[in-house]
Amino acid sequence: MFTGIIEEKGIVRTIHKQGASMALTLEANQVLTDIKVGDSIAVNGVCLTVTRFNSASFTVDVMPETFRDTSLRLLTKGSLVNLERALAANGRFGGHFVSGHIDQTGIIKSTWQEANAHYIRIVTGQADLSYLVNKGSITVDGTSLTISNVKADGFIVSLIPETQRATILADKQQGDLVNLEFDLLAKYIEKMLVKQKQANQVLTKETLLQSGFPS
Repeated sequence: MFTGIIEEKGIVRTIHKQGASMALTLEANQVLTDIKVGDSIAVNGVCLTVTRFNSASFTVDVMPETFRDTSLRLLTKGSLVNLERALAANGRFGGHFVSGHIDQTGIIKSTWQEANAHYIRIVTGQADLSYLVNKGSITVDGTSLTISNVKADGFIVSLIPETQRATILADKQQGDLVNLEFDLLAKYIEKMLVKQKQANQVLTKETLLQSGFPS
């Protein structure tokens, strides 16, 4: 589990592609402080497992499904990536629930600056608009963001100066592909609604409580 609060920007040092899979070696600093083989690290929002490491870098494998369904396949030597370690049990929860499993990619339609805010408009599939609400949460390349406006073809987010500095998002350009993870709670609620509809039942507060939602 992650929070979408990026810890640092890493650098792609080597890429070893084998058909529809690859191994990435990433230069980093902060995420290496307590790293172990088998640890989960989100790379541009994709949960990957550390296979080896040294004092300056770590290596992860990218499986065919991840290769096909995320923007990681477009990385090149020298690319910057967003990095976040899995949330520690005693960690501070500063973003929102992020699983590290990408739902789909989006395409940046436009970017612009207004005062200290950097705006990004992202195009998604029509079927996914149900997960988007104004002021709701979205994860873009692993970054927890608040949706400022839902559009007919996607949504708009804005980056505060700290997010512009700490992540790769402010450097994205029109046409770039980004990894999207929709709000996990929204997906669970949708599944419950579908199940209730199929059973001809009404979703009530009692049903939500029985499913583990807080009162």
